[in-house]
Formats: sequence, structure tokens, C-alpha cells
Amino acid sequence: MQKDVQNKIENLRKEISDHDYKYYVLSQPEISDKEYDDLLRQLKELEDQYPEYKSADSPTVRISAGILKGFKTVKHKQKMLSLENTYSFDELREWGVRVQKGLGPSKEIVYVAELKIDGVSANLTYVDGKLTVGATRGDGETGEDVTANIKTIRAIPLVLRGKNIPSYIEIRGEVYMQKEEFNKLNKERQESSEALFANPRNAASGSLKLLDTAMVAQRRLNFFAHSLGECRGVEIKDHWQFFKCLKEWGVRINDNCALCKDLTEVIDYCRYWQGKRKSLDYDIDGVVVKVNNMMARKRLGFTLKSPRWAISYKFPAEQVTTEVLDIKVNVGRTGVITPIAQLKPVECAGVIIRQATLHNFDEIKRLNIKKGDRVLIERAGEVIPKVVKVVKSSGKSEFPVPESCPVCGSEIVKEKEEDVAYRCVNPSCPAQLERGLFHFASRSGLDIEGMGESVIKQLVQRKIVRDFADIYSLKKEDLLGLELFKEKKAENLLAAIEKSKKRSLSRLIFALGIRHVGEKAAFVLAKRFRTMDNLMKADFSELDAIYEVGSVMAESIVTFFKQKDSRKLIERLRKAGLNFQENAVVVKKTALRDKTVVFTGELAGFSRSEAENLVRELGGNAASSVSKNTDLLVAGENPGSKYAKAKKLGIKIIGEKEFLRLVSSR
Repeated sequence: MQKDVQNKIENLRKEISDHDYKYYVLSQPEISDKEYDDLLRQLKELEDQYPEYKSADSPTVRISAGILKGFKTVKHKQKMLSLENTYSFDELREWGVRVQKGLGPSKEIVYVAELKIDGVSANLTYVDGKLTVGATRGDGETGEDVTANIKTIRAIPLVLRGKNIPSYIEIRGEVYMQKEEFNKLNKERQESSEALFANPRNAASGSLKLLDTAMVAQRRLNFFAHSLGECRGVEIKDHWQFFKCLKEWGVRINDNCALCKDLTEVIDYCRYWQGKRKSLDYDIDGVVVKVNNMMARKRLGFTLKSPRWAISYKFPAEQVTTEVLDIKVNVGRTGVITPIAQLKPVECAGVIIRQATLHNFDEIKRLNIKKGDRVLIERAGEVIPKVVKVVKSSGKSEFPVPESCPVCGSEIVKEKEEDVAYRCVNPSCPAQLERGLFHFASRSGLDIEGMGESVIKQLVQRKIVRDFADIYSLKKEDLLGLELFKEKKAENLLAAIEKSKKRSLSRLIFALGIRHVGEKAAFVLAKRFRTMDNLMKADFSELDAIYEVGSVMAESIVTFFKQKDSRKLIERLRKAGLNFQENAVVVKKTALRDKTVVFTGELAGFSRSEAENLVRELGGNAASSVSKNTDLLVAGENPGSKYAKAKKLGIKIIGEKEFLRLVSSR
């Protein structure tokens, strides 16, 4: 009897999995939705009756994961880099020239062109063919673990099919919502008096972050695979072969992709889909072009942000005209004052536009834009609406530059006459406080472990923290009132805050977020002036004379410390007990003393900033670019152009292991 039940459960799982494959991968459904739901119901009833036969890869996990407590973070084995964008065929051809130059003039290059799905990037990890982790892209290195929600997407197989299954593979792709499902969802939300989603991409993104998996399942999200991350156990020689493997493994790809023998065919593909995009049942905003051969990709390598072997061609923006109802100013997270045009609502590229950026006050003058004007707007790259030109003037008076910050009332400054941006330099301005606090507490700043974006947002919104110094007045009861905080978590954060008081002066200078002052500059300033008081008293000429500082940074430092709010903040930090003095370090004779060191590629044991700070602590100079004055290049995984340049100049190149030996021998 038990064996019969087990066989029936396994047969039902296989039957449902086969129907998922036929529906999503082959586009050849054999049964109706009702028949599919009946099979799923039978399986769930049997699993509930015989829980000993439940399985983590059963199709029923798509509907029964329950309420999640929150999302953990997960590190991708290989970075999920963003793509460089192009907006014209000339730019696409220029990229092609760079690729050809990188591979050599005699190398024949084959490309794969794919539709750029307007959705949310996801990374699926399969171990021995079983889906173990589904994560968002996050910052490219670390994403959120949304496995339970990913498993609700029927287009994503829980177990890979066929033969030659890799022992470990990261499959990247796009989670999206079809237009029909989007319209249905918004209709339901309208009937329930809920806020409508702006477009299918926003709906997909919001759905993937829900904590109720049953709700996620109801949203009927979809998926196309498009890229390969880490892969072990199977050799993938080119992208087109990868697509064939995905189909064999039961993973859905977009069949509208094309293998192109040259860029002329790529451009023809782009032109075709530019005109046909509206015929699709999902949104696309361009075409992704990739070099097909994997060895060629390895040779081309990466920049810090993007692969050199792939590029995104974005479709031209759609344009409409509408009326400017008002012009208001917004204070960005870095203090920049940006004028915003409030518009009479109008649909553009499938989205209702109510406002558009005017960038800066020079742009207002250039456009000669005023309240009441009729203007032409476009969605640049189909993301940010902007005003292109005035098509009919209202004849009203010009919009003036504000004299003070509209949020905090502090003085706004234009650091140099040639600058276009006006800026609020008050570090405690509420409009820029969240971003500033995150920078202040970051690992490169005062390294306050546990003070992430979610915590900071709550502290600012509840007005518990109004500036950096308020962090040091936090009490346990303040933290226990926040979401997901209990005794231990509150105690750990308070301990981390206390520990941060002992960080070096250079870390504090960097944490303050003074414009143009990076980690290296903060280190130089701390070593030069020794105390915060000395730095605050330094004048422009004294700062400008420092080689690593220069006039732009000098002006920024003087402006920052001249502000009344900045001085008030510094005094409060002093009273809180932060370290205002850089200890005089006598640098012993080390292998890196007086050496100029440059890093390239990905380091396993350090972040780039940690490695550079270590070099400085050992008396060396950490530089960002290779020159004839470079003594040493430390190369991690996937080194960039610095590696080739160092080799050409005959500069000594070492790996991370040898670098570790050098820093350990201090």
C-alpha cells in the first residue's frame, strides 16, 4: 500500500513537471488549466496525507511555502555585472570596433542578439540538477535570497531535465510579468482601492519581494534565462551551445534570439524588433548583444562595472507633448538641488508621466522653460522622463534659483563658477540624511555592523535620528521599537556603535561624506593634519598645496567646515567620544614601504578599499591606474586592461596569495 502511494506521488510529480516543460519551454500545452490544477490538487492532498513523502523539489512548493519572515542575503559565485548602454547604431558599431581590436583584426566574431526583457534580474543556483537558491541581482555581488518566491514561478524548473547535468551552475535570467497579467492585477487593485503599479516591471519587482508566497504565486510571474554564471561539470564553449543546453535541461529561453555572423546582421535584428516590439505580450526596451565564443569573452574581460564582450542597445525613446503645471526643486541624497517639472499627466511608452527632470538651473535657462509652457518630453532610455524642448511658451516670468535649501533652510552653494549644480552642504539635511548615514556606517566608514539600509530608514522616518551624532545617543528601547529587533540584535548594534568610536581619524573624515574626499584622500589628510581641529582650521592654500588634494577638493573641504551645521555636528561627535586624533604610526621596514601598488580584478579575501588601506598602513601608496611609476600590480580573478598595460611596461605582477604573504610578513 505504502509503495503504491509513493509511486503515485512520484508519477504525479513527473506528470506535472512534464506539463510545465511542454507549456513554458516548448509552448505546446497538452491539457487545460483546470486539468493541470486538478493534478496539482491531487498531489497536494496525497502529500498532506502522507507527509513522509514530501519533497523540497515537489511542484507543490510553488503554492505552499507560506509567510516568509524576511530575506537573507546571498553572495553570487560570479558577479552579476550591469551592461554598458548604447542608444544609436553608430555607438553599437564603435563597440564592435573595440571588440575587434581586443581580439585581433584576423579574428572572426559571431554575436548572439537577444531581446532585452524589461523585468527583474534573478540568479538561479542548481546543485546536482536541483534548484537550491533563487536570488535577486542586488548590488551585483550580493543579492536577496528569494528562493521561496522563485519556486512559485512555473517557468522555472525545480529539477533540471535530460542528460549532462552540471554539478553546479548559476543560470541568470529575467523575471517578468506578461501584459495580460499586469492589466488583470491592476484591475483587481483598482477595485480594491489599492495603488496601481506603473508598469509590468514594477509589478514584477514588487511581487518578487512579497513575504507571502501564496500572493506571489497568484501574480503568475514568468521567466526567461539569458546568461551563464558559475558552471562546473559541463564545458560550455559558446553562448549558442549554452542556449541549446538550457532547452535540454528544461529551462525557458526567449526563442526570438538570433545568431549573427556580423554587426550588420545585429543591426538588422535591432531594426526589426524596434518595429515589432508592440506585438509581444511582454515589454522589451532594447536588444542585448553578446560575443558568442566563451574563450573570446575571457580574452576581452571586464571593466569594473561591465563585461567588454556584451552591450545593450536601447530603443529610441518615445516622445509626447504636455503642459508644465509647475516647477519645483528636489534635494537629492548627495545634496544636489534639482529642478523638477510638474506635468499635466500624459501617457508615454506605456507609462503615465506626471513629472520630468530639468537636471539643473542652466538647463532651465537653455530650454527657457516656464510654468504654463507646452513641452515635448521623452523617456530617455525608457526610464527617466526628461523635457526635450518648449513647443509653445506661456510668456510667464523665469523660474528663479532658490537662495536656500527648500528642505532644511541652509545655504546652498555653487562650489565653482563653472559648475552647473547648486548643492545643500548641510550634512544633517533630512533629504540627504539616509544616504549619508549609510555611508557613515559603511564598512569603509565607521563600520557599524548591523546598521543597514532598513534600520537607517526606520530611524530617520521615525525621527529618532536627525544627524550622524544622534547614532551615539541611541538607547535599547529606541531599537526595540524597530521591525525585527529583539534584545540580542539591539545589544549587538549598540556594541557596534560603541566600537565605532575608536575608529581612526581617517575613517571618520571619510565617513563625514565631504564632497570629493575619498578613502585615499581621507588617509592623506589624517596623516598630514593629525587632528580634526587642525584639519578644520586649514585654509585653502594649505590644502591646495598637498599633492593628493588639489584645488577642487580643497575648496570642498573649506566649504564643508565653514558651514555652521557642519561645525555643530563635529562638536556633537566630539562629545559623543569619537576619536579625533590620528595616532602617529612609525612604519617599519616592510616589503611595501614606499612602493606604488595597483590592484586589478576581483580579490577573494579583501574588498578593493580594504586592500588599498592595508597598503597605505604598510607605508605604501595605493594607486588607481598603472603608470611607469607603478612598482607592483596585484591581479585577482578576471583582471582588466591594467594587467596588459603592466605587462607591457614590465611591471612586476603578483597574485592575491603572494600579496597575502607580503602583508603577513610585516
